[in-house]
Amino acid sequence: MKYTPKDIEERFEEAASTLRRLPDARVPGYFSTWPPMIRAAAEAYGYDPARMPRIAPTPQAISRMEETFTWLTWLEPDDARIVWLRAEGVRWKPICWRVGLSRAVAWRRWVASLITIANRLNSKYFVGIKKGRRKGVAATIDEARREGLL
Repeated sequence: MKYTPKDIEERFEEAASTLRRLPDARVPGYFSTWPPMIRAAAEAYGYDPARMPRIAPTPQAISRMEETFTWLTWLEPDDARIVWLRAEGVRWKPICWRVGLSRAVAWRRWVASLITIANRLNSKYFVGIKKGRRKGVAATIDEARREGLL
């Protein structure tokens, strides 16, 4: 199977969704036997907004999430942060504020990171890959467009 940047993007979005569905970590040994405090009359009668139950992810989804986390180690820290924030569904403006880049540069680095991960995953399946100097972000994006990956 040949990975494309779109496949990588979907895999990161699935990993973020899986991470959100995991149960909260609880510290063992700390609990209270007191009933919860009621601060308003609406709370006493159960007028809280309805919440959907959290459906636990499957073991296969957790394994895929853990594998996806290892892919982030192949990237520079800022690029990994951009990729993960996009997987969580954060819009570009807050990402640019957090990373300190313009929108165009952040997008280019995000796409180049997805291409880098796809190339690294695809290189496992091909023998005799040429090792040369590293390409710049623009050259990597142009090459991916020529190959039809974008």
